[in-house]
Amino acid sequence: MAGLVTFAVNAQSADLKVGYVQVDKILQEAPQTAESGKKLEREFSPRSQELDRMAKQIKDLEATLDKEGLTISEAERRNKERDVQNIKIEFQRKQRELREDINLRKNEELGSLQDRVNKAVQSVSEAEGYDLVVYSGVAYASKKIDITDKVLKMLGKK
Repeated sequence: MAGLVTFAVNAQSADLKVGYVQVDKILQEAPQTAESGKKLEREFSPRSQELDRMAKQIKDLEATLDKEGLTISEAERRNKERDVQNIKIEFQRKQRELREDINLRKNEELGSLQDRVNKAVQSVSEAEGYDLVVYSGVAYASKKIDITDKVLKMLGKK
């Protein structure tokens, strides 16, 4: 607490220029966020469509099995049930792999966006002579030190 008071007193006497950035707002509103989402959607759309086809195939096979279940032989019914089960296992495996791959790519895209945000914050800070800029996680920050919109402008939002 004493260190914070000392910082506040020193900041006042040195005319420190302090800024604050709302990272969550930037991550939501930056045009790169939407671009990234569309890029990931295009990248994973074929695999997602394949899973949709497999889900429909499973549903159709189960419906056929229910309808024909009493009219086919026990051995044929067991074979069809086994086929359905194998497809379900394959579907679950592909579904899990897709989720994992999407999460990896989202993290890569987020890392790239964070680098761009950091560079934009640094550019705004240097251009406007800020001595200290802090990110979210601050207990209180006055609107007059919030430079979030300036960073968004640097990223091409406004």
